[in-house]
Amino acid sequence: QVQLVESGGGLVQPGGSLRLSCAASGSIFSDYAMGWYRQAPGKQRELVAAITTGGSINYVDSVKGRFTISRDNAKNTVYLQMNTLKPEDTAVYYCNADRRWPLTNGRRVYWGQGTQVTVSS
Repeated sequence: QVQLVESGGGLVQPGGSLRLSCAASGSIFSDYAMGWYRQAPGKQRELVAAITTGGSINYVDSVKGRFTISRDNAKNTVYLQMNTLKPEDTAVYYCNADRRWPLTNGRRVYWGQGTQVTVSS
């Protein structure tokens, strides 16, 4: 079992910045690929950024150059630095932990409770 707790959301003006944190507990953090997803009202949840156990990173096109994902395995924490925020970034942001066992085709996925990010003047 993995427990994920997000923090750092809030209300920010367009052009502002926020840093989201996701603290993990209950298992070996470094064994999990970590991701940030978001879901806006009336829309499907989408992957925003992900970082693998080896440190490979990918972003959705709409946040490239503005958002940065990072992980600190010593602190069991993944971060999402969000700069130059836009109103369309408004959503509930969820932390995700994903571990796979290729030989047995096993997989475990865990989600945090979400944190609201609102970009508005």
